Amino acid sequence: MHPEARVTVQPDVNGLRITLAGRLDAPGTAAVWDDAVAPLADGMPRSVLVDCGEVDYLDGAGLALLLKIREKAVCSGGSLELTNLTDDQQRLVELVWRYELPCWSPKKSKERRGIFVAVAMATEEVFRALYEMIAFVGEATVILFQSVMHPTRVRWKDVLLSCLNVGVDSLFIITLIGFLMGLIMSFQSAVSLERFGGEIFVPNMLGLVMFREMGPLVTSILLAARSGSAFAAEIGTMKINEELDALTTMGLSPMRFMVVPKLLSALFMIPLMTIFFNMASLVGGAVVMLSLGFPLVTFTSRVFAYLDFLDFWGGMIKAFVFAVLVAGVGCLRGLQTRSGASAVGLSTTSAVVSGIILIAFADGIFAMAFYYMGW
Repeated sequence: MHPEARVTVQPDVNGLRITLAGRLDAPGTAAVWDDAVAPLADGMPRSVLVDCGEVDYLDGAGLALLLKIREKAVCSGGSLELTNLTDDQQRLVELVWRYELPCWSPKKSKERRGIFVAVAMATEEVFRALYEMIAFVGEATVILFQSVMHPTRVRWKDVLLSCLNVGVDSLFIITLIGFLMGLIMSFQSAVSLERFGGEIFVPNMLGLVMFREMGPLVTSILLAARSGSAFAAEIGTMKINEELDALTTMGLSPMRFMVVPKLLSALFMIPLMTIFFNMASLVGGAVVMLSLGFPLVTFTSRVFAYLDFLDFWGGMIKAFVFAVLVAGVGCLRGLQTRSGASAVGLSTTSAVVSGIILIAFADGIFAMAFYYMGW
């Protein structure tokens, strides 16, 4: 036992009387810890009186011992009373004494929720996510409308920086995938149509498919995986670091400060990236047709012979809508980021998956709408 710390445990009329003496610093508390706590280890309910009249020094280590004695006494159904504390010791104890300590019970670890509770919690989570999505869409719509009416309120430097990240940095991968898709689709179509002598119709198919369907669809999916996940990761990291709370405290709206520049950059760049994708796919198709012996003028004339402004603007309308979905879902998932080491990763994954699902769903709606409109 520590030469300057002592503990005496005696039976009392109502339970136990623990007398502490000496210096209850780190070495002293470590020396008397087991002797002070051991009598309470059996878990029997009893009242404990701790006499601190002979304690010369008390710091955080000694306070931890008093809290441990209280935990053992209270969790077993008893009570604890401290006596003969000096004024300084009393003030130190009052810093933590008013807080309740949790009592662990083995039965709680085996608790299982019923199916109705699980379904209710899942339903609550769905409605909470739906509420957050509706609130996000409404607030973003209002702020975008205000930005159109008052352009000076927009942080255009942030919009330009986001445009560079969304557009310029992704230009290489967009053009590469567009070129490869045009080349592959043209080659596969030529192999199939060669049986019927219809290779000349490959440019017609390529132009219609790319401008009306594949161009905006594939471009949006690529940017959902690249830019949408980046939006979610950036905003999610700021939320974990409480930077969004700091913006709110300073009177700045996180929606206006972080979300709107990303939405505007997506609206500007994704349709432009779709055009680059379409042009790159036509280059890939031209390579195939030239390898089959057709002149370039034949390819270009066949491509644009059956394309009209409805085909082009139909694809552009899709691109604008997909841009809102990609940027909106990425920002929303970033704002919904929770705490934890894996929270940002989960948000980025959810942003990509949700974005691709919404793009596919919206594309199906466009297909039905264009069909009934005669486009």
